[in-house]
Amino acid sequence: MKIQQHDGSIIEMDKSSPEALDVLNHSTSHLLAEAVQELYPGALFGYGPAIENGFYYDIDFPEPITEEDLAKIEKKMRELAKKDEKIVRKQLSKKEALEVFKNNPYKVELIKEINEDITTFSQGDFVDLCRGPHIMSTGLIKHFKLLSLAGAYWRGNSKNKQLVRIYGTSWYSGEELEAYLHLIEERKKRDHRLLGKQLGLFMISEYGPGFPFWLPNGMIVRNEIEKMWREVHARHGYLEINTPIILSRELWETSGHWEHYKENMYTTLIDEKQFAIKPMNCPGAILVYKNNLHSYKELPLRYAELGHVHRHEASGALNGLFRVRSFVQDDAHTFVRADQLMEEINDILSLYDEIYSIFNLDYKIELSTRPEEGYIGDIKIWNESERILEEACRKSGREFKINPGDGAFYGPKLDFKVKDSMNRIWQCGTIQLDMNLPERFDCFYVDADGEKKRPIMLHRACLGSIERFFGVIIENYGGAFPAWLAPVQVNLLPVNNNFHLEYANKLLEDLRKGGIRAELDDSNDKLGYRMRNSQMKKIPFTLVLGDNERDNESITYRRYGSNEQITIPYKDFKELLRKEIADKKQA
Repeated sequence: MKIQQHDGSIIEMDKSSPEALDVLNHSTSHLLAEAVQELYPGALFGYGPAIENGFYYDIDFPEPITEEDLAKIEKKMRELAKKDEKIVRKQLSKKEALEVFKNNPYKVELIKEINEDITTFSQGDFVDLCRGPHIMSTGLIKHFKLLSLAGAYWRGNSKNKQLVRIYGTSWYSGEELEAYLHLIEERKKRDHRLLGKQLGLFMISEYGPGFPFWLPNGMIVRNEIEKMWREVHARHGYLEINTPIILSRELWETSGHWEHYKENMYTTLIDEKQFAIKPMNCPGAILVYKNNLHSYKELPLRYAELGHVHRHEASGALNGLFRVRSFVQDDAHTFVRADQLMEEINDILSLYDEIYSIFNLDYKIELSTRPEEGYIGDIKIWNESERILEEACRKSGREFKINPGDGAFYGPKLDFKVKDSMNRIWQCGTIQLDMNLPERFDCFYVDADGEKKRPIMLHRACLGSIERFFGVIIENYGGAFPAWLAPVQVNLLPVNNNFHLEYANKLLEDLRKGGIRAELDDSNDKLGYRMRNSQMKKIPFTLVLGDNERDNESITYRRYGSNEQITIPYKDFKELLRKEIADKKQA
């Protein structure tokens, strides 16, 4: 990528690179702030970063604003951009910076925490605290759109004041902007909260904010996902366990969760003793491991659990199935010898690849390595573990990057970033090496020399949580699940109940006996209306049954999303359907 910097400003770039788009969006966030400063004197500015395909700015407005005000702000931004103001970088001492921003408590707070050179970027009368880099002038900002408003606590802390967050997007061409705005509209249509209600998948009640209710159709999809999950894990040698939801405070003190996580834990008193609902499954898996004495020959020992956990999330953070207070993690905890790490990591990567490919999800991997300070365990084991993880990533053939020093204090980790059909990135899977909990709980195995040795513990979840992953695939498929997942796989429509209902009922009974989730729409509505209704329900196969089909033991089927109607013998359709479900074929 061609990017050259001069005093923190970009003077040459390859506009097709992601970095160049980030620079443009960051500069557009400053243009937004400049416009707000002119329109709302007294407004105070917090953060204004670039994000994926866009930007936002957190602003403390002197008066309330609404979505309708975005058009006015956007108009002012365009006026300012036409002035083509030069963006100027300046380096200041901390004392000078505090003087410049003395009337903005948010910037003052940030400046006081900076222990390096302080830089500002200005355009016209607007000055912002910023590291840069930026484009050379505002005239290069031409194709942008303000998208929405949201509330955001200053620095993400609910104890701080809530600011107004304005989201926007900026591109190098009008065509790119229009394409992205079209993509946003498509994403809105796929909102899992809307589709969840429309398709009868799940609900959230005011009696339990953040605690999802699974509806009949949603349970079918969930059960199919869990069935697949169990089959794959059984093939890879995992032993399924189930651990209690409520365990005593002492356990969470031993694990360290009580000290670091108790504010997010739900607690209760039982026989005057304090217990907690589990926020993680790990300690329970360790108790299962410690239930028996283990030999080196038993390792790796793989425990898998669909564990129900609870975490107290802020009410403002709750979001459909994406952020909830009650969810099921597809956890697994594996106890291995150090010499088994490479083979075990490769097997986990193979398992993840198998599961993600079933849902047609692409992914990339991020490797977070040992922090410089505060880590535990033998540095030799850290170095070897990181080498193994990096080598496994390279062998996988997947795109991956290294985040130096970003690992947990107890071990390095891999994070799996899944890309859906709308090109959104989701954090789903993870693999974490843990040298902390085996130490805390005094876990050991008896080695070949008869000596006790400490195992390495691998924490891993492929889907992350059933709830969040369910939300991801609702939006990935737009609610149109492939046949193996669909709540209703086949819908039968007799053309005329007087002549074709008997044949339709015969096929319905046969399909259900074969384990197919089939329905019959024998209402008196016109065939076209029933067909549209079947499409609205996103049913994979809709069968039309008339004289020809009845007389020839055939069916005419139409796939969801297609206008083509195909007539084949009923026995051939059953085989087609059986194979499609068995192969977990994509829609």
